[in-house]
Amino acid sequence: MQQPFDRPGRTRWRRFAALMVPATAVAGAIVFGMANGAIAASFAVSGQTFKVSATELRGEGFVQYGGLAEETDGKAHPVAVSGIRKAELDNLCQSVKVPGADIVLTIRAGGNGKPARASGLMIDMDSLEGDAEFKNINIGQDASTLDAGPKGAVGARGAFGQQADTVTIKNLRQVARSTHAGTFTLTGLRLAVNLGAAAKECF
Repeated sequence: MQQPFDRPGRTRWRRFAALMVPATAVAGAIVFGMANGAIAASFAVSGQTFKVSATELRGEGFVQYGGLAEETDGKAHPVAVSGIRKAELDNLCQSVKVPGADIVLTIRAGGNGKPARASGLMIDMDSLEGDAEFKNINIGQDASTLDAGPKGAVGARGAFGQQADTVTIKNLRQVARSTHAGTFTLTGLRLAVNLGAAAKECF
């Protein structure tokens, strides 16, 4: 039977399921609800996803909850919202593929022992993979009461949330719809537009 959120043109969901953290950190699927109309990103998203990888992410002040990322035409996408107060990323790679063409834009940074750094990091993601470790984690906390992450990083009242003092994710692979940071320092930045056979994404 087709679910309400599968119908073409629908932009509102009453409930949706999302992978909140890797299975290595928390066993079992986590299903959560959120209020209609909650918007994750503070800006309109393009509607296109991009990939991010890193050999290791280390973060202080981690929160996660459900949200919607909305395009300019009102089309919305259910996402898992992750917030980290301070983050370091080793061997960061970000890639986006041009739809319908063998063209990939890649950004690389944080190599040679000089990690990329971000503060006030907010990510709207479709999926996340890696080996994760959390310190002092609360799972199932009311999303409106989260206080470990960046300022204002809270979800809807009564919705599922979780937070931890620190998070470490090795071999991170993430598909996201938006990223926002108060500051983002990309040490050793390398940007390239790759065509044809060289048009390879981060993973």
